Amino acid sequence: MECLFCEIINGSIPSECIYEDELVYAFNDIDKQAPIHFLIVPKEHIKSADELSEKHKELIGHIFLVAKNLCGKFGLENGYRIVNNCKEDGGQTVNHLHFHVLGGRSLNWPPG
Repeated sequence: MECLFCEIINGSIPSECIYEDELVYAFNDIDKQAPIHFLIVPKEHIKSADELSEKHKELIGHIFLVAKNLCGKFGLENGYRIVNNCKEDGGQTVNHLHFHVLGGRSLNWPPG
């Protein structure tokens, strides 16, 4: 089986797309942990943050700008959280780099 997020990006698995460009695909999480909860996934298959290199600097900056712009679109002026889980012990369940963006309520720390 191909990577779950690669299949979502290529349209083999349906998703609720909220943004797409040549570098990233963003969609609503199917298991929301906050009123607003979406994922931003690079189109390039990168397994985890541990695989990032110098060549990915612009991509990571782009992801954060997309997150900021989408949070503005969704009215998260009171704040939001951007999360990346890295590898199994870090809570990563899909081996394709992705960022969770959560907001719409007060988010506690530590998360768990």
